[in-house]
Amino acid sequence: MEHTSPLIGLIPLFPLLTAALIGLMTLFFAHKGQGAPKGLVSTLAVAGPLASFLVSCVLFFQLRALPEAERALTQTVFPWIHVGPLQIDVSFLLDPLSAMMILMVTGIGTLIHLYSVGYMSHDRGFSRYFAYLNLFMFSMLVLVLGSSLPLMFVGWEGVGLCSYLLIGFWFSDIAKANAGNKAFIANRVGDFGFLLGMFFIFFFLLNNGGTASLDFAAMKGQAALFTPFAATVAALLLFVGAMGKSAQVPLHVWLADAMAGPTPVSALIHAATMVTAGVYMVARMGFMFAISPSAGLVVASIGALTAIFAATIAIAQSDIKKVLAYSTVSQLGYMFIGVGLGAYFENIVAGAGAAIFAVGMFHVFTHAFFKALLFLGSGSVIHACHEEQDIWKMGGLKAKMPITWATMGIGTLAIAGIPPLAGFFSKEAILTNAFIAGHYQTWLYGIYAIALVTSGLTAFYMFRMFFLTFHGKPRDQHIHDHAHESPLIMTFPLMALALGTVVVGFLNVPKVLSFGFLPTDLFATWLEPSLKVAEHGEAHMFHPTATTDFILMAVAIGISLVGIGFAYARYAKPTPATEPTKALWWEILWDKYYVDEMIQAIVIEPILKLSGFLRKGVDEDGLDYVVNNTPKAYAGLSNAVRVIQTGLVRSYAYLMVLGMFAILLYYYLHLAK
Repeated sequence: MEHTSPLIGLIPLFPLLTAALIGLMTLFFAHKGQGAPKGLVSTLAVAGPLASFLVSCVLFFQLRALPEAERALTQTVFPWIHVGPLQIDVSFLLDPLSAMMILMVTGIGTLIHLYSVGYMSHDRGFSRYFAYLNLFMFSMLVLVLGSSLPLMFVGWEGVGLCSYLLIGFWFSDIAKANAGNKAFIANRVGDFGFLLGMFFIFFFLLNNGGTASLDFAAMKGQAALFTPFAATVAALLLFVGAMGKSAQVPLHVWLADAMAGPTPVSALIHAATMVTAGVYMVARMGFMFAISPSAGLVVASIGALTAIFAATIAIAQSDIKKVLAYSTVSQLGYMFIGVGLGAYFENIVAGAGAAIFAVGMFHVFTHAFFKALLFLGSGSVIHACHEEQDIWKMGGLKAKMPITWATMGIGTLAIAGIPPLAGFFSKEAILTNAFIAGHYQTWLYGIYAIALVTSGLTAFYMFRMFFLTFHGKPRDQHIHDHAHESPLIMTFPLMALALGTVVVGFLNVPKVLSFGFLPTDLFATWLEPSLKVAEHGEAHMFHPTATTDFILMAVAIGISLVGIGFAYARYAKPTPATEPTKALWWEILWDKYYVDEMIQAIVIEPILKLSGFLRKGVDEDGLDYVVNNTPKAYAGLSNAVRVIQTGLVRSYAYLMVLGMFAILLYYYLHLAK
């Protein structure tokens, strides 16, 4: 039975309306030579996502009241593309998966908007900033709620456009403008793969007896038509799109440069919205990935490579926001390990995929809290230190910023995987599933080993950042003397996110840690109707014993504690040890494995040379030469002909006589033969 609700469309509508109102106000007051009233802009800016959050809460409880098998609400807004066999409406789908995402996006988004009111209060582009930010929220909500791939793609492109506007917000600085361009171009590479995957699915269904629909429910119902090869092609093409949006190697290059935007933008992009879109898309299309174990293993393997690759780079960064940026890339790798293993397990153990897909999405959910907390905390530090971002110029800020210190400490412990914080539960579940995968294919223990080492590296570089920022003696006395705690409008979101970081991990407590009284696997159970690939019996999957589970947890916690210990020993001293900047390995990490330089040499320079040749050799020296000289040739020809068009009768008589003479000469010579 299908259930509808007219409220779903209000969720993206509110941010769209506030973005439009703020944009019109900005233009109106700019025409009068004034800035829009900040109080009114602030109220509208926060009201949009807050209204969406409240409606999301109402719909969540409506959804929860439905029977599990019918847990979906839809709303068709208007017909969109009706051409031949292609029938697409602007239609929204609210099921457990999208409900989880909209609560996360609107809830954390509201806190980021509130924080931004304080952070951006002195910026000249205050109203323009909030117009972009609300438009970003609208695009992300369309992406999440869209009931079909084309509508998801509209939101997908919308967040790409808004990220360009927000990353390059201070566009008068050429470096920041270039960072916006880089993000936009890198995402276009991935988006091309998304489009190809969408077209491939449409034409495959059209030519193989299916209904050529790109609606998620219709595609899921026809998944049996796909051969493993066709599913692999479709899944990997879609995954290219996910690699661009979610910054997986080698399409990760834009994410660190995205730090050029205002810090709240970094929190929104890196925590609750844009970068999670690729993971969400893989989970939403899980029925396609589950047909091909190869696709699942590719996703998990690239996730593992990205996780350790970014973690090693983060060790050497000194910009507080870049440390967090590379930690985001690394954590996204963890998420793809989760959903990739979900696709793999569903194929080899029918019915096992849903719970493991849920593990990947659970890390999306927990990461949104602690990473938003860490980014907003870094913004509080930067705000207090007069826009300084170098952690080697900080130190001793604990006494000056106790709220920021305490909340960032909670976020740092969470991302390091220390219990009972949120990051422990989601990362431990991914590590356990990676270990189980090795039971089926021994070489998959490699993914577990990489994820485990990455966990230790994460603890090390995050506490390196934390200790250098808040502990030890001040290394720049001027910065320290003028540092101060941020106002309540900025610290309140920090405290709210810290509370969420403490609490949300208990939404998916594994059975081994329930101790007979805690509810277990609530999150996975909630998502199961959305992530279940097909009707199967109970999955008979290998499960470690309780003792093995405890050993795995102890190993994960132990390696994190080792990382924290090394960071403490090296960087928590009053005068921390300096970095080995002259070592070759440090230089390689500092320069991010020279990936940007390689892309510049292998991709960008050849393109620039080709474009230069096309501009000079083909366009200017070829086409322009022909176009510019054709009139000259006609002018010369006309000048040559013009001499016989004098208008004088005697000249024409001479020509007639000359013509007659030529004719007679021709016949004479012809007869002479």
